[in-house]
Amino acid sequence: MARVFSGVQPTGNIHLGNYLGALKQFVELQEDNECIYCIVDEHAITVPQDPKELREHILDVAALYLAIGIDPKKSIVFVQSQVSGHAELGWVLCCQSYTGELSRMTQFKDKSKNKESAGTGLFTYPVLMAADILLYDTDIVPVGNDQKQHIELCRDIAQRINNKYKKTFVVPEGRFLKAGARVMALDDPTKKMSKSAENVHSRVSLLDDENKIKKSIMKATTDSEGVIRYDVENKPGVSNLMSIYSALSGMSFEDIEKKYEGCGYGDFKKDLVQITIDALKPIKERYEEIRHSDYLIEVLKDGARRADEIAQKTMARVRENFGLGIK
Repeated sequence: MARVFSGVQPTGNIHLGNYLGALKQFVELQEDNECIYCIVDEHAITVPQDPKELREHILDVAALYLAIGIDPKKSIVFVQSQVSGHAELGWVLCCQSYTGELSRMTQFKDKSKNKESAGTGLFTYPVLMAADILLYDTDIVPVGNDQKQHIELCRDIAQRINNKYKKTFVVPEGRFLKAGARVMALDDPTKKMSKSAENVHSRVSLLDDENKIKKSIMKATTDSEGVIRYDVENKPGVSNLMSIYSALSGMSFEDIEKKYEGCGYGDFKKDLVQITIDALKPIKERYEEIRHSDYLIEVLKDGARRADEIAQKTMARVRENFGLGIK
């Protein structure tokens, strides 16, 4: 079986963009692959965090992993900082990457924009992400489309090292969804849906109550045409809502267009509200069952042990090929 690795930051409540762009794939992939899913808390501290809140968010995300259908009997679920190989390999890869390629990363440019100086961790974030992936001899990385540039950097670093030293790493492939892979903000369909946006109605989070879901979707930006048609360039707001509708219901854009032919946005949005509520209800119920349970902690401890066994084999190979340590 192919080995899959991916991770999510423990920063705030996971929203529909995270779920449809990446997490939904996690569940599908575990049926036919060896899957390793991580809560990447070391990535989270590239920006200031409250320690108590961060620990709570780690458990929030872990519980949501299980609530959406990730099965710890089929997949490894763990917290990044509990496996030391991530940080160790991150340093090795930093020594094999270049400031020029890191400075071209669009996410760094966006997050450091208008700042006189940015944290070094923010700059080297993509290298730690590469270490996360390469540490497990990963074949497939399921992520949102916004991570394509980071996956390409990971591949470049792996190939560079493989060419310079003995073959050290498996060169991974990204796996990206088409429809729904990039869910945009409900209030501004030119921007990606974000946990950090000031307007809470710019997103629907997986744990939102029904009233919040209804209000956010009914307030979502559309246009003045009044026609349900998928056209990202000319109708970005409607197209974004159709992407969410399609991803949650399984209906094609063509079928959605036929269903709402002659209807206004009000009817379409009301149906989308119910579809979203129905899709998220079982996730919220499962989350409440396990969030404060001993079971959740046991899953994470067992996951860290299993992940570390794989990581140590990779790091032994890295040390050997780089001439690190003593025999």
